[in-house]
Amino acid sequence: MTIEWGWFPDHADEMTRLTADHLATAVPAVLLGLLIALPLAVLAHRVRPLRGFVLGASNILYTIPSLAFFVLLLPVTGLTRTTAIVGLTAYTLVVLVRNTVEGLDAVPAKAREASQAMGTRPLRTLLTVELPLALPVIMAGVRVATVMSISLVSVASYIGYGGLGQLFTDGFQRNYPTPVIAGVALTLLLALVADALLVTVQWLCTPWRRGTTSRQRSFKWRKAA
Repeated sequence: MTIEWGWFPDHADEMTRLTADHLATAVPAVLLGLLIALPLAVLAHRVRPLRGFVLGASNILYTIPSLAFFVLLLPVTGLTRTTAIVGLTAYTLVVLVRNTVEGLDAVPAKAREASQAMGTRPLRTLLTVELPLALPVIMAGVRVATVMSISLVSVASYIGYGGLGQLFTDGFQRNYPTPVIAGVALTLLLALVADALLVTVQWLCTPWRRGTTSRQRSFKWRKAA
């Protein structure tokens, strides 16, 4: 397999455009998935009889092959970016809903009870106590959903909105490996950068964990000494 390195500078503008298209499809899908998953997860957490139904429904969506899902959406949303975003959003739900439910389940009961004892309303308790404490688990789901969406965008090249996936299609059709390698490398780079950004966001949003981690490391160091 021969790589033509001269292809990369000659197609820099195309790669930039396709990278932007890739992000324009993947990012809205994750954000919409999070907006849908949060209320569903809270409902599943608070109303136990609905837990199995909500988690089961998200799992069923994930079992549908991505290409088949896009085809099923075509009569409704047409050959538009909306089709790709709706399909990807559905796939993020299986991760985001489950992780949010597990994060809420892991919140100590004493934290809720203390908030209620102070006269805090349930909605405020959810926003100021439960969700912040569940944030590390939720963010783990967001990271997985983001990387998954960045990967699955390429499948949407079938409907013309596959971002970097169009490089795969072009390379395979012409039996020309250079665009395929470029597409794979850029997709991997996008996933790594997005994951690093989300780790940074989590670090900034959970200052109490930074202090705990530092104290734990200090304690372990002193104990070892």
